Amino acid sequence: MAISSALLFTGCEGGDVYKMDSPDWIQEKIDSINNTKNTQEEVLEGMQEDVYTIGNTDFTSGFWTAWSKYYVIPDGQKWNAQFNLNINPSDNTYYKNFALIITNDDVRGGGNYKEYGAIRFDATNDTAKYNSQWGDYLYFKYSNSNMLFDPVDNKDANVQKLGGKVTLTVDRSQTGKFIVKMTNGAVTKTFTQPYALPNLNADASDTNIRCFLVPEGSYIDFLATNIVPEGGLTSALDKAPVSMVLNNVPDEVDLGKSLDEAMENVSATVTYEEGVTKTIPASELMFSAIPDMDKEGEKTLIVIYNKTFKGAVAEKPIVANGKFRVVQSIASITVTAQPTNKTYYFYNSAATSGMADRTMTFDPTGMQVTATYASGATGVVSNDKLKFSKVPAEVGSHVVTITTKNGKTAKVKVKVEASHLTAVTPSPTKLGADDNSTAWWTAFTNDIKVPVGETYAASFTNYCGGSNWNNFVVILRNAALAQYAVVRADNYGWGDGYSTALLSGAQNWTAWLAAMYGSKVTVYVTNCNNGTADVQAVMTGTDHNTYTQYYLGLSTVDPSDLQFAFTVDSSHLVFDHTSAAKRLRARRR
Repeated sequence: MAISSALLFTGCEGGDVYKMDSPDWIQEKIDSINNTKNTQEEVLEGMQEDVYTIGNTDFTSGFWTAWSKYYVIPDGQKWNAQFNLNINPSDNTYYKNFALIITNDDVRGGGNYKEYGAIRFDATNDTAKYNSQWGDYLYFKYSNSNMLFDPVDNKDANVQKLGGKVTLTVDRSQTGKFIVKMTNGAVTKTFTQPYALPNLNADASDTNIRCFLVPEGSYIDFLATNIVPEGGLTSALDKAPVSMVLNNVPDEVDLGKSLDEAMENVSATVTYEEGVTKTIPASELMFSAIPDMDKEGEKTLIVIYNKTFKGAVAEKPIVANGKFRVVQSIASITVTAQPTNKTYYFYNSAATSGMADRTMTFDPTGMQVTATYASGATGVVSNDKLKFSKVPAEVGSHVVTITTKNGKTAKVKVKVEASHLTAVTPSPTKLGADDNSTAWWTAFTNDIKVPVGETYAASFTNYCGGSNWNNFVVILRNAALAQYAVVRADNYGWGDGYSTALLSGAQNWTAWLAAMYGSKVTVYVTNCNNGTADVQAVMTGTDHNTYTQYYLGLSTVDPSDLQFAFTVDSSHLVFDHTSAAKRLRARRR
């Protein structure tokens, strides 16, 4: 009996004694228990439902346009969250998933707001520690993922594997460590930093951090959290609609078009009880116009919605309104005043010489288009109500097609020429401290004005720091120092002008960064005379390989007032006019 008892207990604990000789039903029970242990979802303690949606459910949310609630994590505690990540099934852009933003204990835009950094769910090839996270206080050599993407033209079908139920953990509970884990079972990404975060709060006694989620080209259905967020929890119970805001209401509608047809692209952002929001398409909204649509003039649009969050009929419908005008439909258009700038310029460096079908943006500044309406009346059409075809970046004359919303067209000619190239040397000739201790946005070269049609090239030796962004940065601005755009060496930037630019895309960032300390770089800035500028960079690394970047069509530029300057971020540059001139002459031969 003693021996039997020992065997019984051993079998229940590990199953090893019964692996070969135990009765079948005992072994089946052991296998069942082990399988359950291996496949069951991680059990999280203290979870409370927090049910709301982050981002547009039609996958149209751009980066930094939709945010989760704030989840404040005290020192020594752990935040667990669960949510469904919805990936656009029609878009395999690898970075369109979500990012975790880690900040100090202040709201976005607050006077003391500072970010530790951001960690995105994807990880790209062998460069996960560079390409899918950023920030000055997170060291991404501590980042790992079991799925490394290898995007071509920013696409990778594996992005679909990031969708589904995600469990996120931000762990400050272990002394001397900071840990992040995000997993959906198939994909797991971790960040394990072997030291705690520094305190970035203005009040040193406040040791809290904040976290929030940002989707891009995706949306998040939040489910549960163990930390009550600012603003409180949102229950899973059905919720009544409270208010709504209309989106994409047209300014003008052609006389004779039905109201439903005119409003087919309108949507509404509905806010429900507990602050939950959802985007509702036109097909679920009821439209009315006052006065009716059979006469020209200004109309008041009345929109009614009567569904709860779960789609039941609401006890009390909600109403929103907008304005639009009913106008005569356009029968034809004519260009009655030519655009101010009709000659555009481009430059081909090694960064763009292999591009196919490169185009430039048409600049309608100064142009006047007159419409003839169905009634026979005429009137000037605002340029912002017209569409323009692209201009080929090829020397010669080109025809631009101007199109109205109802498909009427006119044409105008422009000319494209090759830009003249000039070598320039910024001042000072050394920017940044030799030990790369120069902090971000504290050291600048002089501003160099780029005339219309010119390409100015500055050559230098680049001494980078330890991360992609610790390299040269190019600032485009006017004489009053108002920025058009800022672009970095690693295919990233910001500013109103940056939002329209065509970028060269990603590359092998690990090899690139390793070759950048002591690399020879030439940056080309072109004043295209169409309200845009181009920035191109050709970098010869210490590995003797050539790396290139381009930012084409940086917009909002006043062609008569374009300047550029360099800054650094924990890096330094040494400009050399003599070697620059030699390299430029060699390229022209």
